[in-house]
Amino acid sequence: MMINTGRIYLEFKNGKRVSSSPDIQGLPTWDRLDRIGNSHWVRLVFCGAYIAIYLWVSPPLWMYALLPVHFLMGPIHGAFVNWCGHKYGYRNYDTGDQSRNTFLWDIFFVGETFQNNHHKYPNRLNFATRWYELDLGYPVIWVLSKLAIVAPR
Repeated sequence: MMINTGRIYLEFKNGKRVSSSPDIQGLPTWDRLDRIGNSHWVRLVFCGAYIAIYLWVSPPLWMYALLPVHFLMGPIHGAFVNWCGHKYGYRNYDTGDQSRNTFLWDIFFVGETFQNNHHKYPNRLNFATRWYELDLGYPVIWVLSKLAIVAPR
């Protein structure tokens, strides 16, 4: 699944695929920032920053084995959210796909594992829809919008 996701991402990145979603149309693009963010040098700088933090904090030697997890945190997070969000959990809505909510894990993923809710209401800022669900990312977005840092549509 993640290899296919990576292939699709590269197709978008290289202009070989265009989104048909009306939500994407009209969004700004920042080609220079995308090129910088996708460069190997930036990735190496971030890896160096993680190593520097480890050296500064001086954790026990065995913790240095966690560095590869830090280097790959984005893909690991994405794989977990997308795999578990379509394989395990419960469904609040019949969305015509296999999306699910994995509530027990969501405390670690700040609302991202409410996939079924997200597929039902993709433009909603708060992915929690039941009284017992808690989207911890939503209060952050709310505060940022009140500070005029972001402007939700």
